[in-house]
Amino acid sequence: MTVFYQILFSSVLRHMDAEKVHKLSFAALRGVTAVPGVSEAMTRVLGPREPELTVHALGREFPGPLGLAAGFDKNAESPRGLAALGFGFVEVGTVTAHPQPGNPRPRLARLVADRAIVNRMGFNNEGSALVAERLHHDRDREGPVVGVNIGKTKVTPEEEAPADYALSALRLAPYADYMVINVSSPNTPGLRDLQGVERLRPLVGAVRESLAEAGRSDLPLLVKIAPDLADEDVDAVADFALAEGLDGIIATNTTISREGLESSAEQVEAAGGGGLSGAPLKRRSLEVLRRLRAKVGDRVTLIAVGGIETPEDAWARIRAGATLVQGYTGLIYGGPLWPRRIHRGLARLVRSAGYRSIEEAIGVDAPAPALKVVGDTATAG
Repeated sequence: MTVFYQILFSSVLRHMDAEKVHKLSFAALRGVTAVPGVSEAMTRVLGPREPELTVHALGREFPGPLGLAAGFDKNAESPRGLAALGFGFVEVGTVTAHPQPGNPRPRLARLVADRAIVNRMGFNNEGSALVAERLHHDRDREGPVVGVNIGKTKVTPEEEAPADYALSALRLAPYADYMVINVSSPNTPGLRDLQGVERLRPLVGAVRESLAEAGRSDLPLLVKIAPDLADEDVDAVADFALAEGLDGIIATNTTISREGLESSAEQVEAAGGGGLSGAPLKRRSLEVLRRLRAKVGDRVTLIAVGGIETPEDAWARIRAGATLVQGYTGLIYGGPLWPRRIHRGLARLVRSAGYRSIEEAIGVDAPAPALKVVGDTATAG
């Protein structure tokens, strides 16, 4: 199956419009898994079933640490079908308060030599009201852990961003296992400015008010940050997460950098602007993760994403301090059996390292957070 997919990708898929391929493949998956009993059967075959891969985090039990990152299922059309491919959890979105078409096409391109994708989708989605309705219809069936990623509507002025996020949070909170505030996509003008702590504080406060109004004040709340933040800004976000009691940080989103690519200058130019994901993010995403872990220790759940292609990549993130990992581009280049290969490989690595559970490996390669004295009390930071 893996060899067949690689042949199909090399001979056919790589030459087709990337967004069209995404739509066709996702429609096929939805059609197959809509047949009664199929998604359950696929989950039994492909899902993480090794007991040593179970992870307890964010108040939930994850059957495996690898999840699907936001961006693939923007409108929560089939989180159950995607989980049936073998993911331990699925993050839907990014969802905005109001429907929007996103940026003009073409807006998705591959850099095959770099095993990377460039996207400038611009949060194209059907809006939080419709996504909430879709999740509502699926809530009574036992399914995967589902995170909901929310962002700012493009036409909303930056000063009104807290209210925009709050509306999405209010509508979607009843159906989420955790919620992510996305302030790090490069494809919505001004969005990354919200990563600054002074801009982030009122936004988090507004979302929390909505969670309380929805009766979900205990819903785990995370923030997703960019790899392009300066080190001191990464530190500031870590300090903010501790001070505000955030449940987690997702590191990292796509990058605007084009340094060190193997693709030709012409190919990079043809791919255009936007966020780059895939293998080129590997080093910086790991650096950001290590920096966050050094600041927050195990007091904040860290989810690593960016350049994870192999079980060894995922294993390195977990040992560096990630409790969970996510992929997206790895699935595109690795094919439908990629999640199963990652989880199977992780189980092998856990056993070969002599651990009974992958949870025992979280942060084993990370230094202990430095201590600073505040008054008469030593605290991490």
